Amino acid sequence: MNDRENDLVKARPQISPKSISENMSNDERFQNSTLRPVIKLQSPLLIAAFRNYIAKRKNVFYDLSTEKRLLYIENAIQKDMKFRNSLKGMIIGQFTLVEYQTYIQNSSPLNKRMMNIVIERLKDNILLFEKDIAFTAVI
Repeated sequence: MNDRENDLVKARPQISPKSISENMSNDERFQNSTLRPVIKLQSPLLIAAFRNYIAKRKNVFYDLSTEKRLLYIENAIQKDMKFRNSLKGMIIGQFTLVEYQTYIQNSSPLNKRMMNIVIERLKDNILLFEKDIAFTAVI
């Protein structure tokens, strides 16, 4: 028997139970109980996907200042719908069926929360996108 639901939840990193409380909105509760753990789990894949995004755009990212690199990350996720949808797929594919049902009830605001978390995660890991590190990490 396929135990996908339990396996998915068990594979996720634990997030502090303090981040979930009774007086939260449903979207905030979903963000903290599902989105954050899934994004944390998928972080290495999201970083690899962004490295690939940089490479496919002729590595112009490496010629930018730190401030412009941060803007580049935001613009890549907010304006490149193909890339954005790819990232969403990496995250949504880790949902249980119950979580997916919750997600489709309110997907637009949850997508916004999801992409904001991904943007922050990529920005927090900006040092991993240094040219020397990016090329050695792939090898």
